[in-house]
Amino acid sequence: MVNVAVDVMGGDNAPVEPVKGAVIAVNDDRNIKAYLCGRKDVIEAELKKHNYPRENIEIIDCTEIIDTGEPPVMAIRKKKESSIVKGLNLVKDGTCDAFVSAGSSGAILVGGQVIVGRIKGVERPPLAPIFPTDKGMALLIDCGANVDARPSHLVQFAKMGSIYMEHVLGVPNPKVAILNIGAEEEKGNMLVKETYPLLKNCPEINFTGSIEARDVPKGAADVVVCEAFAGNVALKMYEGVGSTMLSALKETFTTSFATKMAYLLVKPALKKTLKRFDATEYGGAPLLGLNGLVVKTHGNATYKEISTSIKQCVTFKEQEINRKINDIINVLEQ
Repeated sequence: MVNVAVDVMGGDNAPVEPVKGAVIAVNDDRNIKAYLCGRKDVIEAELKKHNYPRENIEIIDCTEIIDTGEPPVMAIRKKKESSIVKGLNLVKDGTCDAFVSAGSSGAILVGGQVIVGRIKGVERPPLAPIFPTDKGMALLIDCGANVDARPSHLVQFAKMGSIYMEHVLGVPNPKVAILNIGAEEEKGNMLVKETYPLLKNCPEINFTGSIEARDVPKGAADVVVCEAFAGNVALKMYEGVGSTMLSALKETFTTSFATKMAYLLVKPALKKTLKRFDATEYGGAPLLGLNGLVVKTHGNATYKEISTSIKQCVTFKEQEINRKINDIINVLEQ
């Protein structure tokens, strides 16, 4: 049984979408047990709308909520009865294998490190979202957790990202590249220039050099390494262009009777293509390098993204990702 704590009160669509996502996950996989963290009366009202195996869902009553605008450190310290703090504590004490939330990014990042704690030897835990590419999918690491990273941090990001990509997503010997403003080795800012030779001489990864942002969607690398500022900008731009293109397509196909008829002809193929570039199909971003799994979904996550994120936790546990990270960082006491 894989036990997953789910923050029911976090995100724009709480509590409806988190509860629905959890119900779908346990219905699809009876080896998942969801611990729904939030106000008991609210959760019970939502659960009445669904059919599910009662033994696979447990309610954790939480009387407080951490809002997105609150200072993360103070919120984690003061709001002990919040859904985020209680959910993270379930991971810390071993009751749950993972925690999934669409709530405050800052509180989740701080709480993950303070409550769950880092694996020994891990300097900084990075956020690592999966995004669609022309060749399938890729991992962007880091996308928002460490805006002032050092070269040693990026090397660890590359190692952890490579492990995740290979053992959770099934990409053998994943290609690792560092995000840069050019393909040449001598290009980049000081951080990239200092990190490049370290990655080049790292035997644990399949380093392929620098990658420019325009080549990321083409799938030129399976793991894209960067510090959080550049990673977050790249990810948000990627998502923004995707939604803009989708809006433009909708407008094009509704301009006239002829375009509406054309849409009917291409609709099946178009839906299949657009599904590949739907971020909800890939789940949330794991915060790698912690003693337990913490997954941050988009703030506007729907049931589909939450359900996918919960199911990913199963593979994470089965593949013993934390042990593999521990091994490759060379900190296990043999």
